Amino acid sequence: MAKESMKARERKRERLVAQYADKRAELKAAGDWDALQKLPRDSSKVRLHNRCKLTGRPRGYMRQFGISRVTFREMASAGLIPGITKASW
Repeated sequence: MAKESMKARERKRERLVAQYADKRAELKAAGDWDALQKLPRDSSKVRLHNRCKLTGRPRGYMRQFGISRVTFREMASAGLIPGITKASW
């Protein structure tokens, strides 16, 4: 499980990306690179990283489910994911 500080940092980045999305698009369209440089670094969408919604694990992320492969396997074994059973592996 990821540290709470890492999960919080990622949530902060998501908020900043949403907050500055319109302004960044406007500055890019205008070609004002100096003003774009002055915005917070974490407001860039490139700095976001996919993390498991339950554990915060950054690797093995499955986009379709929004969780990591390890969490997916545990939930499937316990029968918590509809349509996926241990026998269907």
